[in-house]
Amino acid sequence: MNIALDAMGGDYAPRSIIEGAILAKKEILKPTSQVILVGQEDVIKQHLAELGASENDFIIANATEVVEMGEHPTKAISQKPDSSVVVGYSLLKAGKSDVFCSCGNTGAMLVGAMFIIKAVEGIIRPGIAGFFPKIKDYGIVMDVGANADCKPDVLAQFAELGSIYVEHVMKKPSPKVGLLNLGTEDGKGTLLTQAAFQLLKINKNLNFVGNIEGRDLFNDKADVVVCDGFTGNVILKMGEEFYEILKEKNIKDDFVDKFDYSHVGGSPILGVNGNVIIGHGVSNPTAIKNMLKLAEQTAESGVSEQIKKAFK
Repeated sequence: MNIALDAMGGDYAPRSIIEGAILAKKEILKPTSQVILVGQEDVIKQHLAELGASENDFIIANATEVVEMGEHPTKAISQKPDSSVVVGYSLLKAGKSDVFCSCGNTGAMLVGAMFIIKAVEGIIRPGIAGFFPKIKDYGIVMDVGANADCKPDVLAQFAELGSIYVEHVMKKPSPKVGLLNLGTEDGKGTLLTQAAFQLLKINKNLNFVGNIEGRDLFNDKADVVVCDGFTGNVILKMGEEFYEILKEKNIKDDFVDKFDYSHVGGSPILGVNGNVIIGHGVSNPTAIKNMLKLAEQTAESGVSEQIKKAFK
């Protein structure tokens, strides 16, 4: 398996990215998994040497340009054809990598996905699935930022995408799907959630458990929580700050530790033609290591092909 990793993407790239790749190769990835470091070849080789790693442990795909974190996504993709983002997606499209990972410009990653590998036929809008800790394990929230405004049919597709991912990657048969709302009763919520509820209720491909409230994020009521990207992103960022505050207060607990973004390391884009993982811009080497493991698991599961079959 080949895992393409954007070595130039992120606030602490390339050092933190390359260090995380080294850790993943040593500690967590299978011997058959090869990491392709995508970026400026001379810079990558310099950091590998400084970190005491051999160039022979990695494949290096040269990309002379870098998409900066603050750049306009569409302009960056069109005006920088030799950027690490474009080269990474090109490797994925050509079948030279099985998955592409980046902690770089999220907007550019979304635009690149739509223009280079494109959405799966039948998908209205791909979404980002964010992992959220529960008492026993993890669930996912779909969407966490790709689509701030949604229509009911988009939320219905998010439910199917999330359900397929949880079943095949997280190995949970018949995952429970809940619609995030301001009450559990039928008919609650906005015009969007009311209409989405009706679509989810009649979908025989889903194990729909109905409306759930914010308090239910942490319990076992749902494995997949469906909401628009605006709401999902607020939840995601709230969880991150919750962890940081408790960390500053020296409160240590196994459940609290799961709020640390580095534990999972990334979030998959679901609904595109290929496996794509987006990491946090401030990712440290531990987060990169765990993102690569998530990438390996995602690619091995065949979830991308399962999504294509479901929406064909």
